[in-house]
Amino acid sequence: MVENSNSIEVVIVASAFGADAVRRDGHAACAEKAALAGADGFEVRRELIADDAGTQLDALARLGERIRGAGLWSVHSTPATLFRGDGSLDADALTLAVDEAHALGARIVKLQLGGKEGSVAIDAATIDCITHAIAGSRARVVVENGQSVEGGLPGAFETLFAALPAESALGMTFDTGNWHWTGADPLDAAQRLAPHVAYVHCKTTEGEGARRFAVAPAHDDARFAAILERLPSTVPRAIEYPLQGDADAAVQVARIAAF
Repeated sequence: MVENSNSIEVVIVASAFGADAVRRDGHAACAEKAALAGADGFEVRRELIADDAGTQLDALARLGERIRGAGLWSVHSTPATLFRGDGSLDADALTLAVDEAHALGARIVKLQLGGKEGSVAIDAATIDCITHAIAGSRARVVVENGQSVEGGLPGAFETLFAALPAESALGMTFDTGNWHWTGADPLDAAQRLAPHVAYVHCKTTEGEGARRFAVAPAHDDARFAAILERLPSTVPRAIEYPLQGDADAAVQVARIAAF
């Protein structure tokens, strides 16, 4: 097993090994590859679990045991959104995500923000429901900026975090690449949202529009480095771009830790 000597913890997202490979070989096999690459954690992607049986709580518990057996801690990622398309809270999605994270034994559970374009509900009943659900979670609950304007604009995150009580443990997954899909400036977003960031998805992008895709940051990518400089320096960083084999995985873990 390669040791990550840097103090920054690095996670490999399952999809970095390729969606087809995850569905074919399973998350546990990919977690073992992540461990050999020197990662500290492994992110399970619910949408890449091959069948419904794999999403049952007992199956997630067994997967969690395999991940811990490989020497890694886990993140549970679900494509579910915290807010529905009309901007209202999806309390059932939050409850399910927390229950699944508990079964997996995850340190972090991640949902998409969702909502309307730049808007989510912040009435007292909604905020109270979020606060109570998160207070009962053993995993850190985080919401991520997605690749659409619904849940992918900085203003919606600012509105939500401003409405939450100071003791709320809700955090943010800051995806360095997803802002490009929504037309937001990631440097500006990092400056505005840094106090709430608990987890970083690392990637840059190439291409335009529907043909945009995730890639590894270049060694001399000053803009990517500047984004990380504006974010908390102690939160875990996740690799969410395609890895080119086992040797590359180890190289990328070291690079992301050192950026």
